[in-house]
Parts: sequence; C-alpha cells; structure tokens
Amino acid sequence: MDAALLQQAQAVFGENRPADHPTDPDSPDNQGDESAPVVKLELTPRQQRRLWHHVATIENFWQSLDELEPGVIPRLAQLAEERRWEVIFLTKRPQTKGATAQVQSQRWLESKGFPLPSVFVVQGSRGRIASALALDVVVDDRPENCFDVVVDSQAKAILVWREDAKTLPAATQRLGVGIVKSVAECLDVLAKVDAPTSDGSSLFTRFKRLLGVKERADA
Repeated sequence: MDAALLQQAQAVFGENRPADHPTDPDSPDNQGDESAPVVKLELTPRQQRRLWHHVATIENFWQSLDELEPGVIPRLAQLAEERRWEVIFLTKRPQTKGATAQVQSQRWLESKGFPLPSVFVVQGSRGRIASALALDVVVDDRPENCFDVVVDSQAKAILVWREDAKTLPAATQRLGVGIVKSVAECLDVLAKVDAPTSDGSSLFTRFKRLLGVKERADA
C-alpha cells in the first residue's frame, strides 16, 4: 500500500513534498483521522488527511495495488484448503470512489488467487477483534496491531517486519510477538506449526519453538 500511496503523494504534493513543521499536537490541524490507517510516509497529519481525501476520489483504488510478494496469495489459498484453515482478512482501509473497500479487497484477493475471501473492514483494537472471533493467530505488518493482539486476546501474533531488525520496537520480544521477514516465511512457519507432531506438543509450544518466542515478561 505504501508504494501506491507514495505515488499518489507525489501527485498531490509534487516530488518535493511540503516539509514537516512542528505544530501544537493538540491543535485541530495536527489531529489524525482515526478511521484511516497511519501512513509510513513522512507527512504531517494535515498532509495525511489531504492525501486520504485525494485517494477517496480514485475509482476502486484498492483494486489497483500491486502484489508485494507475487505468488504468496495462491499459496495461502492452497494451504488454507489443504489444512482446513479458516482465514479472515482484517483491514482498516478507508472508503474510496467505486465499490466499497470490502468489495474492492475481495475482488483484489480473488484476482490474485484466493477464492471467496472473507474480508472485514474494521476499526479499533485488533486484539479485541481477535478475542471476539476466537482467532488462533493474527499476522500483521504493524507492530502496534500485534501488541494489541497479545494484550487483548489469547491469539498468537506474528509481525511481518521487512525492515532492519535493529529498528524493531523493543516491546516485540517482551510481549512475545513472533517475527518473520516476509509473508512467505510466515506461511512456512504456520505450515510447520499446524503439522502433526510425535511429541503431542501444543500449538503455543510449537509456535514458540519455531519463532524463538519467549514467555511474556508480564505473564
């Protein structure tokens, strides 16, 4: 998503985006939109709102995104069918012109090889959602969402972190969040976690063993 948003930011602001200026964090101009996901680009909250307003005018924007890891979606679909996994895609995508964000996301997933996807456009804590739906594992590329999962639910959290490991938030290890470098690696781990074992170990034990997860410091 960030690559597509960067392209749209350049269309809105030009190659040289307006420089960030310190402002009063409590001023209306510096308050982000709670309904929109945080953009990783270096934009002020006002610029982010302007960018999202622009994106909202683009016909079926969410269907236009490229794959970050080509081939991983049909592989997930195949694993889900073979292992009888129930997969739910959670997203915080704002609405745009055209079909709803849910329908756009469903069409995109189907076009990439995942038939009949279940997509929920959600707000609020991923952990409370995981708890309400009794999910076993939540995979996300945002540390804050993974933290919500381990704090507010019994689900295991896996963070897809493509950046330098040195930039990982310190709380990931303390809270017992599993770390992988790609969705492909995550699928490798999940397939192994779900595989039958001769020692009768639990899902959590296999999860910890494969991802090197330690017990939560506050457990």
